[in-house]
Amino acid sequence: MNLNRYMMKFSHNLRLNRIGFVAGLAILAVFSLPAFASLGGNLDSVSADRVRMKANLTVTSKDTYNVHQIQAPEGTIVDEYVSSTGTVFAVAWRGHFMPDMQQLMGTYFNQYSAALQSQQRHFGHQPLNIKQAELVVQTGGHMRDYFGRAYIPSLLPSGFSPDQIQ
Repeated sequence: MNLNRYMMKFSHNLRLNRIGFVAGLAILAVFSLPAFASLGGNLDSVSADRVRMKANLTVTSKDTYNVHQIQAPEGTIVDEYVSSTGTVFAVAWRGHFMPDMQQLMGTYFNQYSAALQSQQRHFGHQPLNIKQAELVVQTGGHMRDYFGRAYIPSLLPSGFSPDQIQ
């Protein structure tokens, strides 16, 4: 009889621990990863991203585009290249941590994921270089020193070279 009571109590505690663990992971996922304006999206989310990240925002104006630089307190920097029409046509990042790629890629995330899975490579040993007609993603680095860029060739402003994405 004592063994049955012990097993019921153990089972109940295990269930509560699982619920707590899953809830903790959900909270961690929401609050630990920074958010950025997404590739191909508009500029509306930049201010919200800056506030959520408790980051600094610097805007640099160029002839046909603006660069919105978000710098998080832990040092990760994301540059969002925004056309004169308000569309994010490119993003670049560098820092100690990889940004949330799903947020960064936006509607292009599925295409990015499919291209990533099709490449046979060993993570951490060579850079990623995805070149497609609709999407280009190039990343590299190692622990605590990540960098990369992604852009949509069809959205690049006239006279803009991908070499300008740093």
